[in-house]
Amino acid sequence: MSNKIKSLLVVALLSLLPTLLVWLPFYLRIPEFWNIPLPQKGMATIVSNYDGPLYIVVAKTLYNVEAIVRNYAISLPAEYYAAHFPLFPVLIRIFSYVLGYPYAMLTVTLASSVLATYFFNKLIKQYLSGNAAIVATFAFVIFPARWLIVKSVGSTEPLFVATLIASVYYFKNQKYWWAGIWGALAQLTKSPGILLFVSYFLALVVPNLKSITTMSLGKWFKSLNLKTYPILLIPLALLLVFVVYGITYKDFFAYFHSGDNIHLFFPPFQIFNYSAPWVGTFWLEEVIFVYLIGALGFINLVKQKENVLAWFVGVFFATTIFISHRDIIRYSLPIIPFLYIAFKDTIERKEFKYVLLFLIIPIYLFSLAYISQNVMQISNWAPYL
Repeated sequence: MSNKIKSLLVVALLSLLPTLLVWLPFYLRIPEFWNIPLPQKGMATIVSNYDGPLYIVVAKTLYNVEAIVRNYAISLPAEYYAAHFPLFPVLIRIFSYVLGYPYAMLTVTLASSVLATYFFNKLIKQYLSGNAAIVATFAFVIFPARWLIVKSVGSTEPLFVATLIASVYYFKNQKYWWAGIWGALAQLTKSPGILLFVSYFLALVVPNLKSITTMSLGKWFKSLNLKTYPILLIPLALLLVFVVYGITYKDFFAYFHSGDNIHLFFPPFQIFNYSAPWVGTFWLEEVIFVYLIGALGFINLVKQKENVLAWFVGVFFATTIFISHRDIIRYSLPIIPFLYIAFKDTIERKEFKYVLLFLIIPIYLFSLAYISQNVMQISNWAPYL
C-alpha cells in the first residue's frame, strides 16, 4: 500500500471516528450518557438537526415554489430557501437515488468532512512536520466542538470549509485555476463564499497600492499578477446562483428577499443586544473569547507575513463583529483552519497535547447535549424521505 493511500486512510479515520462516536448513543437509543438525557428517536435525532431538513426541501424541490408550498407546510415562506445555496442540496439529490434523502444528506456531510480534513492536512504540513502535523489534524477534527457538531449532522459547513481550504491551499501554491474552481464551489455552497474573492483581491492589490503613485495606471495594472484571473470564477458562480433564482423565483435578488437570514447589522457588536431575534439571551460572555482568539490569530498571521491567510482571516473576522446571532462560533468556522496556522507555535508544544486530551470529554459531552436539543419538530416525515 502506497504512502499516499495510507495517509488518506489515516485522515479519513481521524475525520470519521469522532462523528461515529457522537452518533453511537443516539443509534443505540441510550436513555442518558454521563447524566445527560438523550432522546429515544435513534438516528432521526441526527437527521432532524437544523438546518438539515431545510436542505432536503431544496434537494427535493430545486427551488420550485409550487412544490415547496404544496409539500412542506411549515411556517417558512418559499422565498426563505433562497438563503440555502444549491451545491449541497444538489449533491444530496444525486446520492438520494441510492441512499434516500436523509442518509444521502449525512453521506455528503461525512464525505465533505473527510475532504476538509484532507486539505487541512495538506495545508498544515507546509507549516508543521511529523507528529505536530498529526496532532494539529486531530485537533482540527474535534475543535471547536461546534465544528464536530456540524460534521455529525446534515450541514453545509463541512462542504463550505473543505472548498475554502482547498481554494486557499491552491492559491498559496500558485495553482490559480484550481483555486478558482474550488472557490467557485465554495460560492455555490454558501453566500459568504464571495468573501474569499474579496480576500484574494485585497491580497493582490493592496501590496501594490504604493506603486500606483509612481507609474501610469496601465503599467500599474500590468504589475499585478494577472495569472490569478481564474479567481473570477467565484463571482461568476454567485452570478449563476442569482440567475437560477431569477428562473425559479422570478426574482434575481431572491436571496436578499429570503427573510430573516442575513444577520449583519450596524453598528458592530449587535450580538450583545439580548432582545435581538437570533440572540435571545444575555449569557454571552464567551463571545468575547471568540473575538479575542480571532483577533490574535489575525495579528499572528500578519506578523508571520502570511499575506493571503491574513487577508482571508481578516475579512471573515471583520464580518463576524457585525453578526447578530447567538451561534457566532458557527459563523466563525471558515477561519478556524487558518487559526491553527496562526497558533502553530503553540501546537508544537507538548502542553498542547495534554490540553487537547483534557478537552476530549467536554467536547464530546457538549456535542451530545447540543445535538439532542437542536432538532426541528417535524410531524410528518413522508415528504422528506
